[in-house]
Amino acid sequence: MQRQVAAAVGEGCAPHVLILLQHPPTYTLGVRGKSEHLLASEEALARLGARVYRVDRGGDVTFHGPGQIVGYPIFRLDAWGEGPLWYVRRLEAALIDTLAALGIAAGRVQGRPGVWVGDAKVAAIGVRVSRGVTSHGFALNVSPDLSYFAHIVPCGLADAAVTSVERLLGRPVPLREVEDLVIDSLGRVFGLEMVEAKAKAVTAAGGLLGECDRP
Repeated sequence: MQRQVAAAVGEGCAPHVLILLQHPPTYTLGVRGKSEHLLASEEALARLGARVYRVDRGGDVTFHGPGQIVGYPIFRLDAWGEGPLWYVRRLEAALIDTLAALGIAAGRVQGRPGVWVGDAKVAAIGVRVSRGVTSHGFALNVSPDLSYFAHIVPCGLADAAVTSVERLLGRPVPLREVEDLVIDSLGRVFGLEMVEAKAKAVTAAGGLLGECDRP
């Protein structure tokens, strides 16, 4: 779905699109991901119910799973006349604003993309920009099973901890509530009007993606 939407956005057949979802337990290694940062074999991880994928985003290894909001913004950067670094900083700003709305004081750590509370990462960012179109994006830990992170060196940072909204607040927070805050923050930071669309419409011919004029 992500690749189909990115192609449509790049061809001018679609507006900016934000895909929000939860993955089943999944480990992904980016283009600079090192196999040694997986601390268990793929067979052992499979026995935990997790699969391993090598993907074309930046960054090293991370975990995605239930209780985590994964966002794939498919944006055309020429709409803002800016580049990848600006885009990553804007994603961080939107997530910092989201957490502030929940009463969590989060911020950046120089040289370490993502969003942090002290020395613990609460949101990971790994993106791809191809022909000015963004893909992949961010993962915000709301209430995932953090024990899955014990089987990797998260983002290749051996000295970094991982935390979640639930752990920081000491109470559960409805995922939908956090999703709504993420959507509002992204709209505000990027100056976009956010309009909800069903997943089926995203990939349907016509619908959200529209029709390109072709011979």
